[in-house]
Amino acid sequence: MDWNRLISDKRLGLEQYHDPQQHTRSDFQRDYDRLIFSSPFRRLQNKTQVFPLPGSIFVHNRLTHSLEVSSVGRSMANEVANILIDRHGYDIRTAKLCDMADIVATACLAHDLGNPPFGHNGEKTISSFFTEGKGLTLKPFLTPRQWSDFAHFEGNANSFRLLTHKFEGRREGGFAMTYSALASVVKYPFSSALAGEKGKFGYFETEEDTYLKVAEELGIPETEPGKHARHPFVFLMEAADDICYQIMDLEDAHKLKILSTEEVKQLMLGFFDKSEQEHMRDSMRRLDDPNEQVGYMRSKVIGALVGGCSKEFSDHEKEILAGDYQGALTANIPGRLSEAYAICSDTAWKKIYSSPQVIDIELAGNRIITYLMENLVGAVMAPEKAYSRLLLEKVPRQYDVRSENLNTRLQGVIDHVSAMTDVYALDLFRTLNGHSLPAV
Repeated sequence: MDWNRLISDKRLGLEQYHDPQQHTRSDFQRDYDRLIFSSPFRRLQNKTQVFPLPGSIFVHNRLTHSLEVSSVGRSMANEVANILIDRHGYDIRTAKLCDMADIVATACLAHDLGNPPFGHNGEKTISSFFTEGKGLTLKPFLTPRQWSDFAHFEGNANSFRLLTHKFEGRREGGFAMTYSALASVVKYPFSSALAGEKGKFGYFETEEDTYLKVAEELGIPETEPGKHARHPFVFLMEAADDICYQIMDLEDAHKLKILSTEEVKQLMLGFFDKSEQEHMRDSMRRLDDPNEQVGYMRSKVIGALVGGCSKEFSDHEKEILAGDYQGALTANIPGRLSEAYAICSDTAWKKIYSSPQVIDIELAGNRIITYLMENLVGAVMAPEKAYSRLLLEKVPRQYDVRSENLNTRLQGVIDHVSAMTDVYALDLFRTLNGHSLPAV
């Protein structure tokens, strides 16, 4: 792969209107602004990240998480761009690397757009509706590839669909993002047919041609039949996401008293050598508030990981451009940083993701999403029924739940459910159960 080709400001759906002139904002900055002002991005403020949405204690939601990931991704991309420009020299070919930060920041903003309500368990609930629930009866009426898309429902693939699909009444090209921004979102550049045991993939059958068009334009090669190399910026977006959810989950767990101050201190100090630890302890002696101490350590850890991941990316530029680099940057950074990160990850799985607060939201979310899927799928399968007609009237017109094509109708249901906020999904659940009435 070649940087000059990988960084393209051509827009999906607006290729014929490509404007090479310089403007106050670059096309990549326009991508960022377009997402910031969009409805799907705003809805992230009411979607669970890990912990239930706040009462008196404000923990992260999808919106605050995405903004922090974007901030970290921008910093990392700036560091990498500076290293690569120093390495290769500044000329017309490398000048495009100056746009790296804006592209990565945009990809970071978009990486969770397709995730359903109630955290990552929402993805599993939609999948299990088809593999374990009432949706299993639909398998004979779908092609193997269509069934695979639903049975392995993946938020990353849904984000790519949300960004690129022409929904009813909308323009060609979806958000009409630049090709480089779109490619930088796709963590798994292959279809659900190759999802494997982990169930991860990058695009639904309905968006496969779009992805292949983007890959061809940017010169992203196939590494094996049906699988493409990642766009290099994906590694930076993924690392920023890994850093934020891992470290910020520790801070949230501390605020919720799932982890003690001393536990979090030991985990975060593990990223540093003895002299750095002593300097940090000395700084924390001037802070009386435990939350301030944790916040200070969090900033230091993120800085260290950003530096480590930037160096890892830059040191392996050739392998990344060749499509040969394997694994995540956070898993491959050498020495103390990767060891400390692995210990944090192990602690999170043992103490945070199995905590009662998290399990409760997953149980409730599973019940709500399953019920909504059952009712909405039932409605699109029998639209002539009186109940179905009423329910389908509540579905926004942009979702094609009245199509003659079964796959399109089912995809429309998933589009609707995955776009819901936690609160809207709960309100609709209550309304359909007769537990909520207007003005009552």
